Amino acid sequence: MTKPNLTLYLAAPRGFCAGVDRAIKIVELAIEKWGAPVYVRHEIVHNKFVVDSLRDKGAVFVEELDDCPDDRPVIFSAHGVPKAVPAEAAKREMVYVDATCPLVSKVHIEAERHFEAGLQMVMIGHAGHPETIGTMGQLPVGEVLLVETPGDVAGLSVRDPEKLAFITQTTLSVDDTVDVIAALRARFPNIIGPHKEDICYATTNRQAAVKAIASHIDALLVIGAPNSSNSKRLVEVGSANGCAYSQLVQRATDIDWRALTGIQSVGITAGASAPELLVNEVIDAFKTRYDVTVELVETAQENVEFKVPRVLRELT
Repeated sequence: MTKPNLTLYLAAPRGFCAGVDRAIKIVELAIEKWGAPVYVRHEIVHNKFVVDSLRDKGAVFVEELDDCPDDRPVIFSAHGVPKAVPAEAAKREMVYVDATCPLVSKVHIEAERHFEAGLQMVMIGHAGHPETIGTMGQLPVGEVLLVETPGDVAGLSVRDPEKLAFITQTTLSVDDTVDVIAALRARFPNIIGPHKEDICYATTNRQAAVKAIASHIDALLVIGAPNSSNSKRLVEVGSANGCAYSQLVQRATDIDWRALTGIQSVGITAGASAPELLVNEVIDAFKTRYDVTVELVETAQENVEFKVPRVLRELT
């Protein structure tokens, strides 16, 4: 039986970013240096496949520092942690390594600088996301106000409208934040914004690649985890830019083939914490059902690399 023809448009950049790459290396090097088990507070990155593979190597994932023994190393996730967490680890004389993405750390430093200048912070982000919790936890309670939508801006109660600055969760949709920033500037004309966009280069690049293919594909599959903010934003970007069917899948087994009946073109991308191995798995699944032509659509090239902490560069 002849297989139907299908064109797969492979978005690039996609998948692992430098911050995720660094975080995974940190866990692997920590296990190499100190042996198993090494404890990790929260998922190191939001991807089940990655977490499971690190668990197999000797990582133990816990929710809180209270779940860790004093005598084993602990690693803090790429999303960042409130200041109280490393302070508690130091008090317990624990060995700890902070795997916070340097681009998230940049936002933390920015928030501190504004606080020292006497400004109250408004953070554009998703309530309950680990990055938001970590960033808000850099400053005393009440110093960072959270908004998610332009509507939230209207309800803000601030200490002094003339002494405000805003920061942004790094994994948001660029387009969504534009409206919130406009609402902030309309209500608080003197609010201070970041010198350079807080949304990270990888988030921006992956969204741009999806925009480049969205209008001429029948469906978009985003490979990523349901708790991955940047992956969910890619699904939304696909829908907002003309793709009729935009779906998040963790791996090939999650593909809803019935929803793809009659299609001729599919876009494939992956969130910043999804390994390329899962992309290849999805492509192979299509090849078993279709006569596939793969076209790469590359909108940017990434050559960013973040060093692991010095304690792990010295493995002796």
